[in-house]
Amino acid sequence: MLAPEAPGAGAPLYEKRKAVFPKAVKGKFRSIKWFWMVVTLAIYYGTPYLRWDRGPYAPDQAVLIDLERRRFYMFSIEIWPQEFYFVAGLLIMAGIGLFLVTSAVGRAWCGYSCPQTVWTDLYQHIDRLIDGDRNAQMRLQNAPWTAGKIGKRALKWSIYLLIAFATGGAWIMYFADAPTLLREFWTGQAAPIAYSTVAVLTAATFVLGGFLREQVCVYMCPWPRIQTAMLDEKSLIVTYKGWRGEPRGSVKEARTSSVPLGDCIDCNQCVAVCPTGIDIREGPQIGCITCALCIDACDQVMTQVGRKPRLIDYATLEGCEREAAGGPAESVVKAILRPRTMVYFAGWCAIGAVLLFALGTREHLGLSVGKDRNPSFMLMSDGSVRNAYTLKLRNMESRPRQMVIGLTGLEGATMWSDDMPRAAAARSLARTVAPDQTEPIRLYVIAPSGTKAQDFSFSLRPLDMEGGAVTKETRFDTPGGDE
Repeated sequence: MLAPEAPGAGAPLYEKRKAVFPKAVKGKFRSIKWFWMVVTLAIYYGTPYLRWDRGPYAPDQAVLIDLERRRFYMFSIEIWPQEFYFVAGLLIMAGIGLFLVTSAVGRAWCGYSCPQTVWTDLYQHIDRLIDGDRNAQMRLQNAPWTAGKIGKRALKWSIYLLIAFATGGAWIMYFADAPTLLREFWTGQAAPIAYSTVAVLTAATFVLGGFLREQVCVYMCPWPRIQTAMLDEKSLIVTYKGWRGEPRGSVKEARTSSVPLGDCIDCNQCVAVCPTGIDIREGPQIGCITCALCIDACDQVMTQVGRKPRLIDYATLEGCEREAAGGPAESVVKAILRPRTMVYFAGWCAIGAVLLFALGTREHLGLSVGKDRNPSFMLMSDGSVRNAYTLKLRNMESRPRQMVIGLTGLEGATMWSDDMPRAAAARSLARTVAPDQTEPIRLYVIAPSGTKAQDFSFSLRPLDMEGGAVTKETRFDTPGGDE
């Protein structure tokens, strides 16, 4: 419903959405979008089916988020739950990388790599395949619902749905062995969560990519608002050179006008090809996703009318002011390699270097120790004191490993486990831990009479000596308390 207008008021506060029908265009940036759309879709749909040999004890899917075993696999890298800082570091790098790209070349992420942009672009190509280009789509939109229109809509929306279903189906393949899950899915043996996840993602892709499209970019996505803090007058953005294009006028008007006209012939091709339907000639605005298709469209027109191309260009506002004053155009390399972007790049590299160092130096075994608190100790008949502990031995390699548990400190103490007699107590015990597993073990440590309460450590080292030992400090309690 439209808001009531006050006397003399202009446009209403609320306005019905106007459908956007982007026109097909050819050019350098359209070719880049074609290439990058194919690359990103191939990565998304194909990655779950890549194989990576990790030996007989680990899954061979190259990228796998194994929720059941609480592991994340990416080629030769395996992340355990306690190593989530690696994932956090990657997310921080992604955030800084987004800041870097935005400060350097505007919303290039939005224009080329954002999932909403990629799937919307794919759906728009389906529109052109079924309905025709911009003018044909507009005629069909306004045409009555005849059998032909119903047939085209049914065909187009069916293709939308197939693409959306493939999108949701590909997502769940990252969480289980893809060929196995694919077979179970189609035979009805998959878990209910798999079917519900595919249903939700199918509906989301169908609606967001098929119908909401530019509304997601302009109204739903928070990034257009955040990006304003990342941009300044030195950032490369898609810019209309108004100093060169104004005042506008057709080629015919330019021949007869007594006032010199600018290069813009007001053909509106830049608006016709824009996927969000904005007019770039009105200046930087929140609806611009920096896809640069308007540059391709404008360059074609400028070439046809014999005028210099790049009336719309990737340029900085500072460079445009300099060029308007008669100075040289700014170098793209100089615009990108400036202090702000270099600081972002240095921070991005530093975090990456720290993660690589941590990944290369991490131990592939782990040990955690939990002490019984009730009772904290037990006094034996011969005066010796026993404490009980639960240890968790962690083998982070895809092969079984023999490990030796040892005592450090606590002179005269020995230990034994539930599966061995007390008479076999010793200062060290050997255990074999299965690949990629954490094995709990119940240990009893006994110290001779007269031992004072003190700290000591359990140590864990691999019997093959590949890698260092890990130690965990804990407490030994006695009736006498602290020394």
